[in-house]
Amino acid sequence: MQSNEEKMIAFGPVPSRRLGRSLGVNNIPPKHCTYSCLYCQVGPTVNEEIVPRAFYEPEEIRQAVESRVKAVSEAGESIDYLTFVPDGEPTLDVNLGTTIELLRPLGIKIAVISNGSLIWHKRVQETLRQADWVSLKVDCVEDGVWRGINRPHPDLELKTILSGMLDFASGYKGLLTSETMLVGRVNVTSDGILNLAEFLHKFNPHKAYLSIPTRPPAEAGCHSPGEEQLNRVYQIVKQYVADVEYLTGYEGDAFASSGDPVKDILSIAAVHPMREDAVRELLKKTGSPWDIVEGIIEQGKLRECVYEGRKFYVRRFSRINAFGRSGVG
Repeated sequence: MQSNEEKMIAFGPVPSRRLGRSLGVNNIPPKHCTYSCLYCQVGPTVNEEIVPRAFYEPEEIRQAVESRVKAVSEAGESIDYLTFVPDGEPTLDVNLGTTIELLRPLGIKIAVISNGSLIWHKRVQETLRQADWVSLKVDCVEDGVWRGINRPHPDLELKTILSGMLDFASGYKGLLTSETMLVGRVNVTSDGILNLAEFLHKFNPHKAYLSIPTRPPAEAGCHSPGEEQLNRVYQIVKQYVADVEYLTGYEGDAFASSGDPVKDILSIAAVHPMREDAVRELLKKTGSPWDIVEGIIEQGKLRECVYEGRKFYVRRFSRINAFGRSGVG
């Protein structure tokens, strides 16, 4: 039987589009962070700080994770990654590197999902290089927008962070990804996205993920962009980064051929917009009529968008309105 402390530190595994079956490691108590993002699903930051320090003892984390891994194994389940995804910024933990070393004997790959705000620290860079997979947040590259959406600790500087990200990327040997949270009317202007895309081109992630708020955020007025905007953002970023993918919370089996054209269209369109010719080709393979697409649109599950004269089809997502209630918009 797990103790309350073990339940708090190690949880899952949970299905993850990025990481398969991911066992979460919560190495930061809520909510110690360098940012107080307006869209954060954990809520407003209680302790905003930027100096790495000790929280849990590395051995305490090792024991909690090892106990959970054993229980999962005995239940016949698999784990693809041990993922540091705490209720705050994982690199605030000065013992993160030591903890990673202690978890290595478990023989499971290790991932860290970070907001990237402390990546300019050489020690933080060295620590993250120990992980097999790293995700860094890049919501925007304009200082004013950054301060509005991420609401950083006042001693942080965006130019220093972005420079640190490029420095880290140049020497990292694992799988590096970026994540951008798109918030309606905040960081989705054409110029802003173009600047972001140009930076991501230099950063050169293995994959660039585009997210939207799908759960109640820290600030009630935060909401996701519309599908037209999502499609436009995707098309711009795709010109600069080879592999771009939505990370929207939709739990379809992306890219899996099920033989069911409706399921296939929705699962693929949840990850990236489908061009009209690609949709027609998929329907042709199953001998299905175009009426199927029209039916999905009428059901409110798919939306037709136009970008540079081409038709695209985008999955419609649950969105959070100003009162925190979900709906399709």
